[in-house]
Amino acid sequence: MRDLLTDASGNVPASLVPLEAVLTDVTNRYPVLEWIRRSPAARLLARLAQSPDAFTHQALDALPANANTSYVRGLLVTAGVPPYRQENLARLETWLTGKLAQLPPHHVTLVRPFAEWGIVKDARRRAARGRYSLGAYKGDCTDIRVTLKFLAWLDDQNLHVRDLTQAHLDDWASTHPTQRTRLIPFVRWAHARRIVRNLEIHHRPSQLPGTFQDETTHQAELRRCLTDTSLPLPMRIIGALVRLYALPLTRIVELTTDQVHRDAEATYLTLDRHPVLLPPTLASLLDEQIAQLHDPLPSPGRRHLLLPGAVPGRPRNPAGLADQMRHHGLPVRAARNTALMEAITDLPPIVVADLFGISPATAHRWSQLAGNSWAPYLAARQRSRP
Repeated sequence: MRDLLTDASGNVPASLVPLEAVLTDVTNRYPVLEWIRRSPAARLLARLAQSPDAFTHQALDALPANANTSYVRGLLVTAGVPPYRQENLARLETWLTGKLAQLPPHHVTLVRPFAEWGIVKDARRRAARGRYSLGAYKGDCTDIRVTLKFLAWLDDQNLHVRDLTQAHLDDWASTHPTQRTRLIPFVRWAHARRIVRNLEIHHRPSQLPGTFQDETTHQAELRRCLTDTSLPLPMRIIGALVRLYALPLTRIVELTTDQVHRDAEATYLTLDRHPVLLPPTLASLLDEQIAQLHDPLPSPGRRHLLLPGAVPGRPRNPAGLADQMRHHGLPVRAARNTALMEAITDLPPIVVADLFGISPATAHRWSQLAGNSWAPYLAARQRSRP
């Protein structure tokens, strides 16, 4: 195992000593030895060990962006060799740099400031709050791609962006119905900077959720998550979080161990900014999960995922996780819709927004669906002011 990390002089570089400790300090070494013998990622790690400067994020970014590089990076970050970074944000910035290098100059002059100030700045803000998920990264990339496609369309029409009219925009939107809303950020940004006149892309009516569970099914599945020891522990925790707090999988996979905290009487899970009281049974499941993690307490500058994926330090894929939950008879969408409907019926929408970390607009839309008006809550708050 030591040979994997030795450099040309036959020594383990000082920077890799923490990684050596991670690989050797395991209860069962056989899976690690099997990984070293068979994995292309292990061979990549051995090659990188020959160069003492190969273990920075900048050096890793220069490697092919494939599964082996991702695994090695995750392993190194877990060991604390390069510092932790918000990987989805880094992927966005790296992808944008490569994309801008391929564009004609007259597109770069528009796309660079739009992407930096209209997309990346917001991504950094969300990443600082731990809320920049894989889905958010993919959505931001799509917004930029659609903007590029729109600018190419303008070139085909022999139009400059400053000549854009509402008729032109409507024409594009009608021929690109699945991409129209993805152009909204660019149009708003361009109008705010007086590049275009006041133009608008109309939203399609929001589709109301159509899949729910009856109360008996919902409660039975929740009870199963909390009590059925034949289910894998991560599936039990995920299923309970969906059914109790209406959390989407994109947020569950990003939860970290430091979001679980205790006082003398209870256990809490911090969602967005607010700690939420956990039922004792679910708290016990989380304790069991954390106890199974290697080095579960994060050191400064590092974090540990509560439900880690196959790649060290990287979350699970929400799409694949949804399939796993379905395989175990715990559908996600209908259960989350039902949990959110129950919450919005019992609590004021603004409280649900703050408590569960969803946007006020989303809470309002669900409130309208549930027939639960904001007016009584707002009136009560107004009366309570001095």
